[in-house]
Amino acid sequence: MELLNLIEQTVQGLDYELVDFETSPRGRLMRVFIDSPNGITVDDCATVSNQLTRIFEVENIDYDRLEVSSPGLDRPLKKAADFERFAGQDVQLRLRMPIANQRNFAGVLQGLKDGVVTLETEKGPVEVPFEEIEKARLVPKF
Repeated sequence: MELLNLIEQTVQGLDYELVDFETSPRGRLMRVFIDSPNGITVDDCATVSNQLTRIFEVENIDYDRLEVSSPGLDRPLKKAADFERFAGQDVQLRLRMPIANQRNFAGVLQGLKDGVVTLETEKGPVEVPFEEIEKARLVPKF
């Protein structure tokens, strides 16, 4: 079983959402970012960490360190559902290829429809094909 699928199934089985997963270049460090509608506590991270440690032992997955944490206030947006769920929030987008000589955009996320993400920027609405988004994250308000 692929490592990402194993982690996602484990996290979802505990009623959390897998937001992101990273490994160090040699796979010795694994970082797992989880979320839930009620937010994430230290106890939630410990629960997921303990479960993943047991699963990795059973599946013979070799690693040195496992970190489980919340995605933070500047949560990355990865899945199509994220662009629907966080409509109305401030976001930053970076595109794979420029649109009108611009790769970076900031504004209020309007949502996702028919594979197109709409962003309300200071210069007006911007429509970006979902598959052209290289990176997207929430911009926290303080």
